Amino acid sequence: MLLLLLLLGGYFAYNYFSENDSATVIAGNFLPEGKDASKMTEAEVADYAQQAVDNSQFNMRIVASAIIDQESMNGKLAIQNPPSNAQPANVIVTLDSTGEVLYTSGAIQPGEEIKEATLDKKLNQGTYSATATFEIFNSDTKKQQGQVKSALEIVVQ
Repeated sequence: MLLLLLLLGGYFAYNYFSENDSATVIAGNFLPEGKDASKMTEAEVADYAQQAVDNSQFNMRIVASAIIDQESMNGKLAIQNPPSNAQPANVIVTLDSTGEVLYTSGAIQPGEEIKEATLDKKLNQGTYSATATFEIFNSDTKKQQGQVKSALEIVVQ
C-alpha cells in the first residue's frame, strides 16, 4: 500500500512540475549574418587558380643517356627537380628487358639535382634500354600524388 502511494505521489509531482516549468530550448549553432566579408576580385580568383595550376604541374629533367663505369657501376646520371616545381620526387630507374630496379634516387626536393649515381645492379658492358619513373609527392602529406616516366639509355663502358 505504501508503495502504491509513493508511485501515485511521484506521478502527480512529475505532471505538476513538467506542466509548470515548460521552456523552449533551441539547440545548435546557426550561421550569423555577414559582417566584414566581401567578394574576391576576378584578378584575385585568377591568381588563386593559377597558383593551384602551378602547384599541380611537374617538369622533369633527365639526360637521356647515362654513362656508367663497369667496374664501379658509378657514372653520370643527370637528374634535376627544377626549382619551378612545387613537389619533391623520387626517381626509380628500371631495366626495360627485365623490370629490375637499377637505381633509386631517394627524395629530390625542388631545386636539387643528381649528377652522378651508382647503380644497384652489376651490368656487363653494353647499351641498355631503361625507364626513369619520377614519383611525385605532396610536400605536406608526403603521399605520392602521381608519376611521370621517361626513356633512358644506359651505356656501360
